[in-house]
Amino acid sequence: MPKKRLIGVVVSDKMDKTVVVKVTRRFEHPDYKKHIERSKKYHVHDENNTCKVGDVVLIEETRPLSKTKRWRVVEILQRGYQTEKMPGVEESEQI
Repeated sequence: MPKKRLIGVVVSDKMDKTVVVKVTRRFEHPDYKKHIERSKKYHVHDENNTCKVGDVVLIEETRPLSKTKRWRVVEILQRGYQTEKMPGVEESEQI
């Protein structure tokens, strides 16, 4: 049986070897036919601490690694834009 794979955005990288990934899905409401977005956050294992906030990642289901971690990072699909590298912005203007 193939493992589930999802694409999401890293929203937190403060933990060691763990990132929080937000996965958003779109679906049509069965009664009102309006498109709705729902999101869910997953704790994901990041062995080398390579993911940063804003990265788009591919995650895969795996065996339980801790109380909350059941997913691991397969690859980083797109790097997020880092605010500290923004051209033309003074350090005092950044967050």
